[in-house]
Order: sequence, then structure tokens, then C-alpha cells
Amino acid sequence: MQQVELTSIDGLRLDAAWHPARAQGHRGVVVQAHGINANMTEGGMFVRLAERLAEADFNVLRFSFRGHGDSHGTQRGMTIAGEMLDLQAAVEHMVGRFPGPLAIVASSFGAVSTSMSLPWLGDRLGRLALWNPVLDLQRTFVTPELPWGKENFNVEQQKLLATQGFLMLDGEFEVGRVLFEEFHHYEPLKYLTASAVPALVVHGDQDTAVSYEIAQQAAAVKPNTEFHTVRGSDHGFDTREREDEAVAVTVEWLINDRESA
Repeated sequence: MQQVELTSIDGLRLDAAWHPARAQGHRGVVVQAHGINANMTEGGMFVRLAERLAEADFNVLRFSFRGHGDSHGTQRGMTIAGEMLDLQAAVEHMVGRFPGPLAIVASSFGAVSTSMSLPWLGDRLGRLALWNPVLDLQRTFVTPELPWGKENFNVEQQKLLATQGFLMLDGEFEVGRVLFEEFHHYEPLKYLTASAVPALVVHGDQDTAVSYEIAQQAAAVKPNTEFHTVRGSDHGFDTREREDEAVAVTVEWLINDRESA
């Protein structure tokens, strides 16, 4: 692994790590996009995934979005539009340096900027893997339907956006008012289902934060999409065994695609 410094198009420095392919890197490039309350390690899962993929001859980049980890920017200044710029910086860094097709693995909120970027990515993106993806911002944050959303984005919490300009997510991440306003307008689900890129969705069927049903329905209508259920799992794959299942399924799917290509 080697530390990498990326600069987003608006000048923010992003912390990143490159895992070199063990051989020639002919299988391609994988960029990983983490969730809203995480960083480029995704609780260790992205590190283990990157190591497995590097062993399988992929060049892999992990990075922290603005306002996360050691990247520049502030939590309450983070926006979906800004994350799209960060993802652009990560993709352009990798595809400009290494051969082979591009794949993205996006976890949870990382699926928002990734899905919204699909028109820009176009034919450059060969594969897309989503882990418990946020696909409906209204039902997850604005009028939350699940316990985690009801706790973090209830009426009293939303009032804080007007009085102090942000609300606290899980007591540790400052969600700013501009990001919350974006929740009313962006439709990642629409962009995802309109895309023909081959996709894998991995989701726990006991997720109390992000809807399993919405993801399952999206996979059913989107062309070229496989759906894998992690039985009994809450959001983020809540045991090491379930984390390892998600990693293994994703690695196998990416490898099998490259071998059949």
C-alpha cells in the first residue's frame, strides 16, 4: 500500500491509499467510495477488500471524501455535489495511470455520489458494486422510514438545521443544512436504474438504517444486476463473518467478470 494525495477540482486535498496489483494489473482498476459516517477504511472492510483485489491483480484506490478522515474540508461543509467532485478526482487519478476497465465499489452513502456520477462515467465504468446503498434520500433522511433515520433526522433534529446550521449524525458527524437541502432534490435511484452498467448489490435483510426493500426492487428492475442478501445482517454488515461474506462475494463477482471477458 502507498499513500496518495489527490486534489479535487475545487482544490481540496483528499487522503488516499493505492494498493498496487500484485502482477501486471491487467484485471483493471477498482475505486472504493465509503459511507457518510466513515472514511477510506470503511471500518476495515475496504482495507481487506483492497488487499484481496490487489492479490487478484487489480489496482485499487481507497480515498476519504472531503470532511472525512484526513481529507481537507469540514463535516458540515460536505455536500453530495462535493463528493461527486472527489469521486471524479479519484477516478481520473486511476484511469490515467493504469490499464484495464474501471470498477467502483460504493458503500452506503457512497452510492449516492456514485449513482449521480453514472452519466459522467459512461462507458468508462465497467462494473459497479453497491453495499447497502442509499438510493432514496427522501425515505432515508427527509421523511425517514427506518429506526436509524427516525432517531437522527426526526423533527426536533431537523429544527437544528435552522437554529444552528447542522445536526449531529450518530453524535459524531455534522450534517450541514446544504447537504440536507440536497436530500430533497437528488434522485440516485433514477440514475442507477437508468444505467446499463453491470452491477452487484449486497445488502443485509435486517438493515435498520437503509432500506433493503428499495435496494432489492432497484436490482430487480435494473438491467444486468445481481442481488446478494447477507442473511440476518444490519447496516454495514454487523459481524466479522458477515463483513467477510460481503467482501468475498464482491471479489468473486469482479474476478469472474474479468475471467469471462
